[in-house]
Amino acid sequence: MWAASCLASCCAACACEACRTVVSSISRRSARIAYCGLFAFSLMVSWILREVAAPLMEKIPWINHFAQTPDREWFETDAVLRVSLGNFLFFTILAIIMIGVKDQKDPRDRLHHGGWMMKVVSWCLMVIFMFFLPNGIVTFYESISKFGSGLFLLVQVVLLLDFVHGWNDNWVKKDEQFWYIALFVVSLVCYVATFSFSGLLFHFFTPSGHDCGLNTFFIVLTLIFVFVFAIVALHPAVNGSLLPASVISVYCTYLCYSGLASEPRDYECNGLHNHSKAVSTGSLTLGLVTTVLSVVYSAVRAGSSTTFLESSGEEKPLLPFSKQDDQQEDNKKDEKSSGAVTYSYSFFHLIFSLASMYSAMLLTGWSTSVGESGNLVDVGWPSVWVRILTGWATAGLYIWSLVAPLLFPEREF
Repeated sequence: MWAASCLASCCAACACEACRTVVSSISRRSARIAYCGLFAFSLMVSWILREVAAPLMEKIPWINHFAQTPDREWFETDAVLRVSLGNFLFFTILAIIMIGVKDQKDPRDRLHHGGWMMKVVSWCLMVIFMFFLPNGIVTFYESISKFGSGLFLLVQVVLLLDFVHGWNDNWVKKDEQFWYIALFVVSLVCYVATFSFSGLLFHFFTPSGHDCGLNTFFIVLTLIFVFVFAIVALHPAVNGSLLPASVISVYCTYLCYSGLASEPRDYECNGLHNHSKAVSTGSLTLGLVTTVLSVVYSAVRAGSSTTFLESSGEEKPLLPFSKQDDQQEDNKKDEKSSGAVTYSYSFFHLIFSLASMYSAMLLTGWSTSVGESGNLVDVGWPSVWVRILTGWATAGLYIWSLVAPLLFPEREF
């Protein structure tokens, strides 16, 4: 019992002390940044407990109730899942509370942007309570997290498609030679990177002397997608552009690499296995930071993107890009202090809920790291297939975005 109390106290003290000094300075404009900070902090807590909480959790009777004590990796995974579950419930509750908020006059609008001391305390208590739950609940959460992670990856794909099409349209609308040249140069760089990257994939993941047909299939199929993207985009009936096709090609190639690199380190076709013992804490830190930034960006972008939900007001930037933008936003608030909300609060929190599941899977190697990958983040066959299938889904959605207007001309896309 004292071990659970000690572990819970560490979580609470760490979280509350870090957040207490900044809570009072959070304004309406910086609320989304504060949610991102809380989410990023929860990932740091997960990672810290993953490294240090195992000895304490071994002494908690309702967690370690086995006849034979599991390996240390089991407790590391369990600690991450419990923090993730608390994070998931926190944002899910907020998402449910915020359903139907359309106007800033709604009292829930003030709850979304304010009350940060109450939110921080609630988050701490939520995470602490997770360490008193039986293992069965955590196991169930682990199972549904795989599906939630898949939904989050799908959100990332849709956001990417929205971004590259918007990028292309923005440069084409300028209708100047400089921007057309810029489109060509960026597309060329992306294609050079794609084919160079593909060559490295063949070198590292299809070593000679081994039967690596599965890896070869993944890489060749990705290259086929690259050519199909270009052919469809340049077809006269489609009237597309090479910029989106080239960017999606790079992304699909990256997903292919990410999936192959997630293969178990003892797999003979994983060319990175020779370097597995050289993976340092710094490398793991860099990988986790990259993951955090990606997750936070996706959550913020999805919460305010009209790709998912149409907003009754103009989209508000996460941060003003200039003092003029800042002043314009203040003027709009003065003129219409109780207007329509600028993004879906409920959907914003829902994305954080899914991101909590996805991050837990990353930190636990999709809950298959025990006995397979030890201290390596995001390694295992489930991770491989999730990344590969995400790449295929990206290819399918991009091709659909090109041909759908031709198949259904009466509909607006």
